[in-house]
Amino acid sequence: MTTPRPEEMAASLQRFGLERDRMRAVLASGANISATDLDAIEHLEADGPLTQRQLGDRLSLTSGAITMLVDRLEEGGWVRRRRHPSDRRYILVELSAQAVERMPAAMVDYHNRIRAIAAQVPAQHREALRRFLQAAADAASLAAGELSHPT
Repeated sequence: MTTPRPEEMAASLQRFGLERDRMRAVLASGANISATDLDAIEHLEADGPLTQRQLGDRLSLTSGAITMLVDRLEEGGWVRRRRHPSDRRYILVELSAQAVERMPAAMVDYHNRIRAIAAQVPAQHREALRRFLQAAADAASLAAGELSHPT
């Protein structure tokens, strides 16, 4: 087996991103929600409860737009609002029990396949791969910030 060149690794990462985007589009359409709604659900799934401001920052939405998004998701049974446990001035947004129950079997299968693929990575390579993926995520985050606020 030959060691992949950096441009092959970048191409593989791009291909993964494109296929994941396609999967997400099908998922959002099947759930009758927008891609942005799905983004919000994924942030809450990954990071747990967030304030509306935190969620809005992650989605690059204004306070008015995030309020409408959370209203829509709450009405659809995807999220619920609750008081922050240590600071009553804030409201947290979290996934509802119903949202977890509504996850399509194909998504559960996808998550299981990803975990199985990760388990197949030799232990001595996992840290390098984790650093690569984190650096790629950081580069995407930086680009999003730069694109949101051009100089």
